Amino acid sequence: MNPTKKTAIIVGVLFIVATVAGVISGIFWGSVMDAPDYLSNVAANKPQMIISGLFLLIMGLATAGIGIMMYPILKKQNEALAIGYAGFRISEGVLMSVSVVSLISLVTLSQEFVKAGAPDASYFLTLGNLLQEGQFWAYHMGTISFGLAAPMFYYSLYKSKLVPRWLSVWGLIGVPLWLTVSLLIMFGSIAESLEMFFYLPIGVNEIVLAVWLIIKGFSPSVAASGFAKTDTN
Repeated sequence: MNPTKKTAIIVGVLFIVATVAGVISGIFWGSVMDAPDYLSNVAANKPQMIISGLFLLIMGLATAGIGIMMYPILKKQNEALAIGYAGFRISEGVLMSVSVVSLISLVTLSQEFVKAGAPDASYFLTLGNLLQEGQFWAYHMGTISFGLAAPMFYYSLYKSKLVPRWLSVWGLIGVPLWLTVSLLIMFGSIAESLEMFFYLPIGVNEIVLAVWLIIKGFSPSVAASGFAKTDTN
């Protein structure tokens, strides 16, 4: 197997891992955190919260891995865009990891809240709200980082023809929706429950792209000519 095909398969697998892990994590923590008495609910659902945090960490590692693996491929088209894409995807992974720390810290806080009882409830609720806000901002800043990285990625794919252009155009159309809803959520202008409808186009695109990369890889003629040209410089 040539190195280009191997990279395509790894990137395709990482796309699927990141998407699936993100969805699973959101399902686990959403059902717990949406309750009015979320601190008590978190304490009662410790395993669920830990599983959610682990999947969120997996998502962060996968997204950073995509940026790292794609850098040598994209730099042959445009090195500045390749650096930008890798940098934003690594930043996304770091922010997701920060989000995990806040999420898991809520587990410890919730357990202490249950032990303390009513007299100290306001103190724990204040800390809980701070951790919840920290998790919210870290997670959504991560989604913004993705929204800034993705146009570089899809534009580079479009220009290089490493994958069919309809896949790149699909991504370029879906990214503004992703970025718009992420900003609206951060400014409180749209309910988080509606975000999935706006995230769906780019989410489905990434799965289709992932399957394409695993099965077909990058366009052999374009990849070969691009690498050969670069290697002779």
